[in-house]
Amino acid sequence: MTAASTESTITAWLATQQEAMLRVLEAMVNTDGGSYDKAGVDAVGRIVQDFMAEQGIPVEVIPQETYGDCLKARVAGGEALSSGNEKQQIVLMGHRDTVFPKGEPTRRPFRIENGIATGPGVADMKAGLVMNMFVLAAFKRFGGAPGPLVGLFTGDEEIGSPEGRAVIEATAREARVVFNSEPGRPNGGVVTGRKGGVFSVFDIEGKAAHSGGNFEAGVSAIGELAAKITALHALTDLARGITLNVGLVAGGQSVNTVAPWAQGQIDLRYKEPADRDEVMAKIHAIIDRAYVPGTRSRLTIKGEFLPLTQTSSAAKLFDLYCGAAGESGLSITGEFSGGCADSGFTAAVGAPTICAVGPVGGKAHSPEEYLEVASLVPRAQAMARAILRLDRAGL
Repeated sequence: MTAASTESTITAWLATQQEAMLRVLEAMVNTDGGSYDKAGVDAVGRIVQDFMAEQGIPVEVIPQETYGDCLKARVAGGEALSSGNEKQQIVLMGHRDTVFPKGEPTRRPFRIENGIATGPGVADMKAGLVMNMFVLAAFKRFGGAPGPLVGLFTGDEEIGSPEGRAVIEATAREARVVFNSEPGRPNGGVVTGRKGGVFSVFDIEGKAAHSGGNFEAGVSAIGELAAKITALHALTDLARGITLNVGLVAGGQSVNTVAPWAQGQIDLRYKEPADRDEVMAKIHAIIDRAYVPGTRSRLTIKGEFLPLTQTSSAAKLFDLYCGAAGESGLSITGEFSGGCADSGFTAAVGAPTICAVGPVGGKAHSPEEYLEVASLVPRAQAMARAILRLDRAGL
């Protein structure tokens, strides 16, 4: 079978699969899978495993202790592999976890109305998982991929991939290219750059005292918290794309007690990799300083994403994808996002990466999250075409 006929066969088969895609998507959306619900995320994983078993695609389960297990589905490459790239994997990536609490699918089950699908995680990113699954199935049926395909399905992206990161980076080090199927942008575009992020918590210890009868004996942790918030927010530099946000605070014992403890949680976002250490050093200096004498503080990093930066190889991949998508009737633009994703980890280890190639949706992390059903097939076809044309693009 020639490359052109393989492409025609695969895209024609995908064109018949929308209803099948929606059945799998409904099962996924209606299965609980918040990041901290390991059993739920693994239940979504069993949907992936069952589908792959039906297609004759082997799946490796990489157990994770606290969060959802990582899954690797593998489809062998075609007979005519590209010179110099025989051992490099073409990676289709996505995460199974969502941000929603236990029971959300019962409250808001999968639904389609006027071509719009809703439900928790429908776009971010269960539709992208389904798309990847059907692209893998297409190449299993008809062959033709210029190298081995790996579908990587992780379980803790929404909280910074604390366990999944090691698996992602190890997979990406062997990757020829990475397609991360986060939802396509509402305008149909893809993401070529993302900010990095560091998510941390700082705890402050003060000293309790009666706020009326013994005020001077107290040391206010909340007073220290207020001073630190002001100093941390002052590190924001919009011109450089650096933002600091203390988004959660807590503290105190009672209204008539000088606060013996307080806590704040920090969201740092940055664009350039070199900015991370500079800003973190300033954050540590603020946390280490006692603005209110007698307080003590400590900082703990809870999660982290690396920025997605576009290398020359990633720019080639973007151009390739745009051309492939054009033949599916899509007009693709690339954009920068302040949001973080696992694609930053793959890019950081040198894998040419493109993000948000999944079906089009929006309003993620909210009850209004939606998916454009009509985008499922064309986006799957675009990915398949791009995979088949990697040699042509010199990737």
